[in-house]
Amino acid sequence: MTIEKIAVIGAGVMGSGIAAHITNAGIPVYLLDIVPKDAKGPKERNFIAEGAIAKMLKTQPTPFMHRKNARLITAGNTEDDLEKLAEVDWVIEAVIENQTIKQELYQKLDRICGPDTLISSNTSTLPLKILTADQSDGFKRRFMITHFFNPPRYMRLLELVASTELDQQLFKTVSDFADIRLGKGNVLCKDTPGFIANRIGTFWMQTAV
Repeated sequence: MTIEKIAVIGAGVMGSGIAAHITNAGIPVYLLDIVPKDAKGPKERNFIAEGAIAKMLKTQPTPFMHRKNARLITAGNTEDDLEKLAEVDWVIEAVIENQTIKQELYQKLDRICGPDTLISSNTSTLPLKILTADQSDGFKRRFMITHFFNPPRYMRLLELVASTELDQQLFKTVSDFADIRLGKGNVLCKDTPGFIANRIGTFWMQTAV
């Protein structure tokens, strides 16, 4: 199994940064976000994702290893372009930390994506068992948490949370890709609130206060 195309849903600071770092590995990526209110033409409907790309080209330190990598990102929106995710090998969800919004999105992805497309969440707080509640068995076998840290290009840690239902070949494919192509230090976490880094960080912040 190989990863040749990826999609990131959510063009905020984290989602766009993840998309940029994926292009640093030479991989094309769809970057999707919601359609702004009152948007009319195609350009306006993709405004959030297009704006995120433009902003990253001005950001310092730059999320791109070379400016031309931005050409590997295709901007879109979750109303017009979700069906395109049938052709990708990995979908990374990086939307707002709202359980209901995420679960509704997962149901759509479960219908659209191929049976061997890995779907992961970039959540830093929500347990995997909550995110997969009421999802199909087929979804559970290809879903995990891949928590990147900001900025993704420079922060080496990647927290991985997997369930017993996850297909181990999918897990190996993604973890190897993150290690070898993205240069990440993978850490397998238990499905506990805050996982490892935020769990320790929250403790020390509370201690300081």
